[in-house]
Amino acid sequence: MDPESTGKFLAVETILIVSDTESIRREVASVLDGPDIELLFASSGPDAIATVEATLIDLVIADMQIGSMGGVAVCLELRLQASYDAIDETPVLLLLDRRADVFQAKRSGADGWIVKPLDAMRIRAGVRAILQGDRYEDTSYQPVPVSVGDQSA
Repeated sequence: MDPESTGKFLAVETILIVSDTESIRREVASVLDGPDIELLFASSGPDAIATVEATLIDLVIADMQIGSMGGVAVCLELRLQASYDAIDETPVLLLLDRRADVFQAKRSGADGWIVKPLDAMRIRAGVRAILQGDRYEDTSYQPVPVSVGDQSA
């Protein structure tokens, strides 16, 4: 049966992975690779913005640290363009280097974030949540509490 006769079509999601580190691009791509996902890549913030301007992107996954225009700057620029052009915002999932970067991620208007080191389960969960219109806040990374001195005395 063809898709038209059943009324079912395969929805292909286009995801842009942005990082100046090839190993990060490969790691994220290996988790998301599949017939229903088209992966595009950018190695800089300006390249990412140009790709979003030229192509309909369903999700941008951006590394926090990318040369002079990191993931936060990419997210802010996309939000600014959307407000000027009165278009839908492109969802952004940020890859954070440390938990302390969460404040910047929230301030940038990111739809979600994952704290490194990355793992397949959190990448898939973040992508799935955002593509379904939800936010994704990585809560799996919890800092170890530090105690100063002996509290029992």
